[in-house]
Amino acid sequence: MLHVTKSFLPDLKEYVKYLEKIWDSHHLTNDGPFVKELEYKLGEYLEVENFIFVSNGTIALQLAIKALGLTGNILTTPFSYCATTNVLIWEGCQPIFVDIDPNSLTVNSAQISTTTDLNSINGILTTHVYGNCGDLEKQENISNELGIPLIYDGAHAFGVKYKGRSIFNYGTVSTCSFHATKVFHTIEGGAVMTNDHKLADKIRGIRSFGHKNDDYFDIGINGKNSEFHAAMGLVNFNHFSTIKQHREVSSLLYDSLLHEPVIKYLYNPDLERNFSYYPVIFTSEKILLQVTEKLHNNQIYPRRYFYPSLNNLPTLSGIRCTNSEDISRRILCLPLSANISENDIIKISSIIMSSL
Repeated sequence: MLHVTKSFLPDLKEYVKYLEKIWDSHHLTNDGPFVKELEYKLGEYLEVENFIFVSNGTIALQLAIKALGLTGNILTTPFSYCATTNVLIWEGCQPIFVDIDPNSLTVNSAQISTTTDLNSINGILTTHVYGNCGDLEKQENISNELGIPLIYDGAHAFGVKYKGRSIFNYGTVSTCSFHATKVFHTIEGGAVMTNDHKLADKIRGIRSFGHKNDDYFDIGINGKNSEFHAAMGLVNFNHFSTIKQHREVSSLLYDSLLHEPVIKYLYNPDLERNFSYYPVIFTSEKILLQVTEKLHNNQIYPRRYFYPSLNNLPTLSGIRCTNSEDISRRILCLPLSANISENDIIKISSIIMSSL
């Protein structure tokens, strides 16, 4: 049985060494030494000035929205995981969807000015889809011209660079997910990153109930993470370059075996990828479903990621987003992991091509 991904697990002995230190220290949570070590190492690796480890990627977005004081209308993407929209609604904001560019599948910057009355917009929240990005400079210019914050949901973007610079250095705030299915994981976890030191201090405070020692300064929430999750992150970080290399080789093998009418997803040429996913696009939803059925018959389980287009969620009555609705019906993420075999990829590709 082969699923869309398989969580990487290191040698158990590596993890147990950290567990023994946790047992010795009795420091289980609340900014323990492993959390601090992980924040330092990942912040340095990702080239961000403030790296804040939190309990998951969803709470990372919520903390960013809360710390920025966002309310009202927020421009966002319909092509993302539901968490991107859910956090806006959860925090009392109104998502205003902007259709996607049909190539990058990220927000079409040119459409922002035609979406709605820009004077009513208080922020932008968009996604680095599969670790890919659009024109970041143009999006930052729009944010600056409107005088509103720009949040990037970088759940898939760990280790990605844009024009030689960490992708997390763009925007007002960036977030990442370290869920067990991600290219780098801490079992459950996430991060908020910003180069605004004052904003970072506020996020750190509201991550921990809004108090420091016995002094309360804001209404916060419990967004902390534990020593156990940080320990897994520290172990997995030692393997990240090997994980990335294997996924790159696997992706290139898919590239060589899949051809028309399969449509390959286009990555920004200025991007240093992390090979977090392998999405393909079919010419119709009917063909996608036929291919999926044949893969399922062989106990291979890809994922329709993302589906449906978020503006079509039953809880929302969003505007039409033609590109997002179309792509979401035709895109499929194929199995990719740190230990997928060459034979598995050959088999998957053969099934796909023979079914077209």
